[in-house]
Amino acid sequence: MSQTLILDEFQGGIVDDVDVIRDNEILYATTGEPFIQYAAPSPDSPSPRIPVSISSHEIGAFNNDEWITLNIGGRYFTTTRSTLATKEPDSMLARMFAQDDMTSKVWGNSRDANGAFLIDRSPNYFEPVLNYLRHGELVLDKHINPQGVLEEARFFGIESLIEILEVKIEDEQPATDLTPVTRREFVLKLMTTPSNCELRCQGLNFSNANLSKLDLRYVNFKYATLRRANLMGANLSYCNFERADMTGAKLDGANLLGAKMLCVTLEGASLQVGQLFYIPLAKLIIETIIHYLLGTCNFI
Repeated sequence: MSQTLILDEFQGGIVDDVDVIRDNEILYATTGEPFIQYAAPSPDSPSPRIPVSISSHEIGAFNNDEWITLNIGGRYFTTTRSTLATKEPDSMLARMFAQDDMTSKVWGNSRDANGAFLIDRSPNYFEPVLNYLRHGELVLDKHINPQGVLEEARFFGIESLIEILEVKIEDEQPATDLTPVTRREFVLKLMTTPSNCELRCQGLNFSNANLSKLDLRYVNFKYATLRRANLMGANLSYCNFERADMTGAKLDGANLLGAKMLCVTLEGASLQVGQLFYIPLAKLIIETIIHYLLGTCNFI
């Protein structure tokens, strides 16, 4: 191993052999700017070195105006103005650190003794927000609650991140009685039910479900929600769709022989009928007209 030379390790130095760098070693690189002075950790604390006394002039020299240091709840983050402003130009962060001096002065940004901009927010939840502004991807560690990150995104007005987090949080919610049934769940149930037996699915939620080309004979969908469900090519013979909500459902090519469709809602549904549809369709029209005249059905 070649001789290693380390000069003035707290102010910068030279290392000519990477083998001497330990796993927990913290290195600070520079392309010519002066090093920020760091204090060595105490023997009782393994925490990384933290900045000590540094003037705003030194920070300005280090950042060259484009680079800024944020003090978020006592934790330091170094980033650029363009990172904070480019992806979400209308956000609070973009306005706070705009290159326009008049805009930034309106916010009255406060600085700490080291010249870093003070923002009283949670550093743990702010970090994913900053990383999102850097590379456009939401990355959350296991111990980070997405709800906390959502609150930070709302506070700083990061609209695109708000949408992503709201969808993520909704998807992670535990299933309830109103959670839509998936194709996989339904197929597993079908496999254990004889084709000539009625499978009771009254009142279940099949919104947006892909049930195309399945053998669904004799399934009882009474009062079920099948909004925008894909039933194309499915065998729906002798199914009971009484008072089901099939708004926007796709029924193209489905076999509806003997299906009971009393008072079903078919607003916006696709009904390119197959050869076996004409019999139940005529029955459906007659039943619907009778119940509509009697005031017992809302058929659209």
